[in-house]
Formats: sequence, C-alpha cells, structure tokens
Amino acid sequence: MSKLNHFDENGQAHMVDVGSKRETHRIAVATGRITMLPATFELIRSGTAKKGDVLGIARIAAIQGAKRTPDLIPLAHPLLINKVAVEFQSDAATSTIACRATVETFGRTGVEMEALMAVNAGLLTIYDMVKAADRGMVISGVKLLEKRGGKSGDFVAGDE
Repeated sequence: MSKLNHFDENGQAHMVDVGSKRETHRIAVATGRITMLPATFELIRSGTAKKGDVLGIARIAAIQGAKRTPDLIPLAHPLLINKVAVEFQSDAATSTIACRATVETFGRTGVEMEALMAVNAGLLTIYDMVKAADRGMVISGVKLLEKRGGKSGDFVAGDE
C-alpha cells in the first residue's frame, strides 16, 4: 500500500498540495443501489409517491452532492466540475434502484470523491422521499467503478 498523502511527516492531517501537478482531463464513475419493498418500488415507478418525482429529485440531489463534496469531506479540494451525469436503473424483480454517477473535470486532482458523493446523495434522497412507506430500505454496494486521468493512472474496479 502506498503512503497515505493526507498526512504529513508528523502524522498530522493536511490538504494535499496539488499546485505542481499537471492539469489533465479526469473522469470518475461510481455506483450504488437501494433495495426496498415491492410496494415502495411501485410508488417510485408509478410516480405516485406523496413527495413527487422521486428519481427526478434524486438526480438533482446527486448533482448537488458532487458540487458540494468539499463542504462535506474536509480535505477534498474545491473543483471546477465540467460535467455530472446521473443515471438510475430500476430492477422490478429485486425492487432495487441502482444509481450511477459520472463526474468530469479538467484539473490537478481527481473527481472520485465527487462521484461517490453524488451516488450517496442520490440514494439518500430516494430514501428520504419514500421513507414514510418503507424505513427498512437498504443502501449498499457504493463503490468507485473507474477513474481516468492523473499521475496515478487509470483504475477500473476488478482490475486491482
């Protein structure tokens, strides 16, 4: 395992200096899912949830989550994000909704945290919007699928 770069030589946390790094096109893709009761899934699918368009609001929350990452993750750098794309995929057989977020920037540091935050914000918003119908929903499988660009090179889950 490589040296953790959010700690200085004395073990104190610090924000990594990215000033000397080269700007490159960087992309990160993350995913996760929420599983619920079939009746709750049907509320979302049919558009009859009391709070409105669950997936539409969750998409906006995911985008906002990516944009607000440095406000919630203390050592994350504020970034100029070029793009946030959020997709939801529903599986009626398992009453599961998967969220996939792709975040892009042209900068000195990656957008992995922004992609992961987008997925979490989107899934938590789904939970919030239908929790009155199902408090037992489970959010799981949140992970980085891939990242491209930067000095450390590319990463694709499963290729470790």
